[in-house]
Amino acid sequence: MIQFDIITIFPKIFDSWLAETFIKKARDKKIIKINVHNLRDWSDDERKTVDDRPYGGGLGMVLKVGPIYRAIKKLKKRGSHVVLFTPRGKKFTQKKATELAKHKQIIMICGRYEGVDERVADYIADEKLSIGNYDLMGGELPAMVVIESICRLVPNVLGKPDFLNQRKTESGGFIEYAQYTRPEIFEPKKGIKWRVPKTLLSGNQKEIGKWRDKRRKVIEK
Repeated sequence: MIQFDIITIFPKIFDSWLAETFIKKARDKKIIKINVHNLRDWSDDERKTVDDRPYGGGLGMVLKVGPIYRAIKKLKKRGSHVVLFTPRGKKFTQKKATELAKHKQIIMICGRYEGVDERVADYIADEKLSIGNYDLMGGELPAMVVIESICRLVPNVLGKPDFLNQRKTESGGFIEYAQYTRPEIFEPKKGIKWRVPKTLLSGNQKEIGKWRDKRRKVIEK
């Protein structure tokens, strides 16, 4: 079983996500474990302060190193992997998802406001990740994206044992191709017909395999 520990100042963001679809089913079956932790639980004052003004001046607030250090110290187990989400991190890819799926525990630090004290990146996190060339308001959405990508690679999460064998590549990539379903012909308006390719209707699995091979995309970089 793989365990995810998410550190955030807005834990309720994850409530509906955890209560739906394959993520909920996998948690119920104890295939995966996801814990959401409120960073304020590791504050050292009565006001539960976890941020402060940046040295050198600036418009926003910065998450303090102390609460994050104490949180990691409490949660971290032997062999765990600590990820900090930041726009300056390495871009997340399918190959990276495959690498991360090998860990037993992944701790994710979700930044907010102007950012996180850089000492977290320098001395606490094992890796800095970004999900794209854009900036977000926090690390909660990246955490969901990364967890979903990893969970798809965990056997039985999607409920189909053969799914991973058919779609994973030896290099850590994932195969995707065009899909169609009923109706065979869809008419958005009179005189226009959108048809399903004839090959997919033939029942000839060899030809269907060739059709998919020509149109498949390997996602890995």
